[in-house]
Amino acid sequence: MISGMYMGELVRLILVKMAKEDLVFQGHITPDLVTNGQLQTSFVSAIENDKDKEGLVSAEKMLRGLGLDPSVEDCVATRRVCQVVSTRAAHLCAATLAAVLRQIRDNKAAERLRTTIGVDGSVYKNHPQFARRLHKMVRRLVPDCDVRFLRSEDGSGKGAAMVTAVAFRLAIQHAGRQRILDALRLSQEQLLDVKRRMGEEMNRGLAKESHDQATVKMLPTFVRSMPDGTESGEFLALDLGGTNFRVLLVRVRRGKRRSVEMHNKIYAIPQEAMQGTGEELFDHIVHCIADFLEYMGMKRASLPLGFTFSFPCHQSKLDQGILLKWTKGFKATGCEGEDVVTLLKDAIYRREEFDLDVVAVVNDTVGTMMTCGYEDPLCEVGLIVGTGTNVCYMEEMQNMELVDGSEGKMCVNMEWGAFGDHGELDDFSTDFDKAVDEHSANPGKQTYEKMISGMYLGEIVRNVLLEFTTKGLLFRGKLSERLKTRGIFETKFLSQIESDRLALRQVRSILQHLGLTSSTCDDSILVKEVCSVVACRAAQLCGAGLAAVVDKIRQNRNLPELKITVGVDGTLYKLHPHFSNFMHETVRDLAPQCKVTFIQSEDGSGKGAALITAVACRIRDAGQC
Repeated sequence: MISGMYMGELVRLILVKMAKEDLVFQGHITPDLVTNGQLQTSFVSAIENDKDKEGLVSAEKMLRGLGLDPSVEDCVATRRVCQVVSTRAAHLCAATLAAVLRQIRDNKAAERLRTTIGVDGSVYKNHPQFARRLHKMVRRLVPDCDVRFLRSEDGSGKGAAMVTAVAFRLAIQHAGRQRILDALRLSQEQLLDVKRRMGEEMNRGLAKESHDQATVKMLPTFVRSMPDGTESGEFLALDLGGTNFRVLLVRVRRGKRRSVEMHNKIYAIPQEAMQGTGEELFDHIVHCIADFLEYMGMKRASLPLGFTFSFPCHQSKLDQGILLKWTKGFKATGCEGEDVVTLLKDAIYRREEFDLDVVAVVNDTVGTMMTCGYEDPLCEVGLIVGTGTNVCYMEEMQNMELVDGSEGKMCVNMEWGAFGDHGELDDFSTDFDKAVDEHSANPGKQTYEKMISGMYLGEIVRNVLLEFTTKGLLFRGKLSERLKTRGIFETKFLSQIESDRLALRQVRSILQHLGLTSSTCDDSILVKEVCSVVACRAAQLCGAGLAAVVDKIRQNRNLPELKITVGVDGTLYKLHPHFSNFMHETVRDLAPQCKVTFIQSEDGSGKGAALITAVACRIRDAGQC
């Protein structure tokens, strides 16, 4: 319908039909007129030449060559047929080009596209009207595209050489990119090494002699028992782990209709409370508790309380937690080195409105393990992979030199985010990790966490993209000011970019948000690969650490094979489309004798604190401690 091989033949077929209907040539048909291929497209170009009526002369000459004796009217009609066929061809070509241009514009998410189309071919070059009609229709169909048409000279030969040159350049660039990304890819041997080193640090943290020097602190939680289904009652739970604070009322029912019913309210922690005095912070917390009790119609109630306090604490009993250091932007004075339960009780006493029985202070990992343990008795590990990362698990008392007694088990809060702070991960650390650490709020601290958790992955990606761009391997070597801004590449972008449902044009819209308005489709593909490599490494490092944990539990119990469940919470684990799969696969590879099931915790930090409180009350009421 468009090309030179067929345009002349279309004209011939139309003339045959018109002659049969006695519209031209007085109905006369010659053998040459009905012979395929007798009317070439070059004749169409000549007939449409308007210069000094040369077109009509060419039409007469061509028709006489077919054995016809055309009149002037026959020549005019023939030229009109040629015009209709060639115009349709040009307009069809323009319509398809318009679709291509719109796709390119959409890919670039540009309001207006400016581009050049390189053109070659005899119809475009030789036909007197084709190019003009094509250009005009393209501009009509895509008025939001400024299109320039450039004729190619010796396109096929010169172009082949250019394609070869471009392919060579791209191959060199690809090799350069992969060399950089290879530093972020970990082999099976390296991951086994991470697992081994994590196991060594766990043992150092458990031992009294080496505990102070260990990076993985293995803090006792004094949680000694999992829920057994006989717990019941009403419990209050507090959940403090970030800028939002929650108060929960949890009703636990036992028996055949065993269930956990929760009511909660979220309160903001203002900046002045986070960074003021300890009294101001805990007075605000107690004010929120009072508001919640009034909201629930329980103003004077006295309930057992579990306190999820997601900061590093040293515990010598279940209802005591000595704050070792603030994290996550908290800097309230007079708290570090103090018992947070005492600080809370003092604030309740100052309020003089209600009294609470603070039974347990717990970490969010412990809450996650307890919540999942209520559903699955095999759950003895709690994992958080969100803004930060941490793990707890049930350790044999005989291995816990910091706590008296050797019977039974106790949950250990590993605080594994600090793994690597003494150089254990230096040979796996890249320049990108060092840049992130150097500009963090706590340089030299939480090394493992900075390679895994949601607070840092986006910043690692941003540093990789900066390196690529500086070397001219991305964004045509043009750095945007926004990409130079620390923290601008949020970890949520990794999850969005790696979503299998997300088209590359949407990846480009994220890049445009970062000021990268001239990014190409190839840039989007590379950014997606960088996100994938960084997230995969994080998941594998997390999996290697977890493999050390479950393998230790198996060895503690002298089992040839261990069946165990890990309760997991955290936005990175839940929202990233591939993180969990990478992590599960790593655990399977590195701990083949452990059959690990993963279950997601629903509201582990709050519900878990209440369940720990319920278990503690059950044991206390039974006179077991």
